[in-house]
Amino acid sequence: MSERVANILSIAGSDPSGGAGIQADLKAISANGGYGMAALTGLTAQNTQGVQGVELISPEFVAAQVNSIRDDIRVDAVKIGMLGTAGIIEAVAGALEGLAAPVVLDPVMVAKGGDRLLHAEAVAALRDVLLPRATVITPNLPEAADLLGEGEAQDLEAMEGQARALLDMGARAVLLKGGHMGDSEAVDLLCEGEGMTRLRAPRHETRNTHGTGCTLSSGLATWLGRGDDLRQAAAKAKDYISGAIGAADGLDVGHGHGPVHHFHALW
Repeated sequence: MSERVANILSIAGSDPSGGAGIQADLKAISANGGYGMAALTGLTAQNTQGVQGVELISPEFVAAQVNSIRDDIRVDAVKIGMLGTAGIIEAVAGALEGLAAPVVLDPVMVAKGGDRLLHAEAVAALRDVLLPRATVITPNLPEAADLLGEGEAQDLEAMEGQARALLDMGARAVLLKGGHMGDSEAVDLLCEGEGMTRLRAPRHETRNTHGTGCTLSSGLATWLGRGDDLRQAAAKAKDYISGAIGAADGLDVGHGHGPVHHFHALW
């Protein structure tokens, strides 16, 4: 009998250019062997050069989407991305109440071009309501600094300190992404309790990195949903995103920060 395909739910915003958000999540879930489902939190007008507009969906309707899925379909893991407001954060937390599946929280706050995607007053709700609920959170360096109210980490030692500070804040585990650091290697830190694992990959010289955070967190959620433990899932997701970045220049999408190649292993 074949392996049961894991059902992975992404709760996030839309990117019509296809490189980030729900569109990237569904590609990454599929590429990592899961069945992707999506509950939209908002619509954006964006492309590879930036975000031109954002329209958020009402908290009630966000919850209704999640409830519809849960009423009918087994959910093996959840990835949470752009949420926008405290109301949506609280609605998502309520809609996930009682779900035993792992939850990956990617605290999307600011787009690569600098556009803010989480209202400043909603950061406290993210910290207090969803952060303790998540199996693992996956901030990049600017997002970790934003959550902690500190400056951005400039080296691995500072990264380790911020990862532990996020645990102290209530996170159960942290995958802190070091892609913003300008070293020859892209090093992410997986922090669980006292354990600290460094996940290393060669840094690829490309500007086509749109949607890397969405893609990594969705890959991580998929492997967790497939039954891997957190270290195994993080290592596989890291290998996947590294390959997707390495193949990104094989695509020709837009004039700014193009997308990674989600299906680099297939075509």
